[in-house]
Amino acid sequence: MTALLAVRGLNKSFGSVVAASQIEVEIEDGEVVGIIGANGAGKTTFVNLVTGYLQPTSGTIAFEGRDITALPPRDIIAAGISRSFQVPQVFASATVFDNLLIACGIAAGGRFPLWRPLRRRELLAEADRLVERFRIGEYRDQPAQLLPQGVRKLLDIAMALVRQPRLLLLDEPTSGISVEEKFAIMDLIMGALRNERIAVMFIEHDMDIIARYAGRVLAFVDGTIVARGPPETVLADPRVRRAITGEPMPARGTAT
Repeated sequence: MTALLAVRGLNKSFGSVVAASQIEVEIEDGEVVGIIGANGAGKTTFVNLVTGYLQPTSGTIAFEGRDITALPPRDIIAAGISRSFQVPQVFASATVFDNLLIACGIAAGGRFPLWRPLRRRELLAEADRLVERFRIGEYRDQPAQLLPQGVRKLLDIAMALVRQPRLLLLDEPTSGISVEEKFAIMDLIMGALRNERIAVMFIEHDMDIIARYAGRVLAFVDGTIVARGPPETVLADPRVRRAITGEPMPARGTAT
């Protein structure tokens, strides 16, 4: 059976700096995969390679059996891979609803359809559906620049879904969100994706979020994956505890 995403022997160097080394990843339909690693470990580089924002030095990326290694971001989005960003990419002065309407218009018309009105019935209906899906109706008419950080994150992710992707990549969906709100935001995100045929990969520094929401985890250190598997297995791995979670290793002979 062909994997939804298949990454083989992926390498990326910036001069003498190795940002990705022999990355091998397979993602199946509907999987939720967490990506962890310290700052500079290669997590965002990996996402940028998969989404076309960087070109690999060597290796291949296949999506639904098709080689997408050399495609630019626009073509990768059209193929069925979307992403959100650590810093939400929204139109700051536009309202929540108009942000969604613009995204829907671009998705419907390819390149921005300046010659076609945005406020068409089908686009208005789709934007309304996304507002409801992400439960952001109370912010519908607020400019994006005035939104709480968590709502900005939800808006960015909602905009990433307008093309109905098969694979969604999220770059630190809870960064900048208070401890009190982080689980509620992730519940909203995962709830909005429930019953959709979408695989999710998300970068996250919060191990509580990883443990609760990821079905499988990829742990990056120095541009390579040092551990992979269920959260409880990966988070207990000595290399992960030392390099990523920052927990000291127990002395030999000491019970853990």
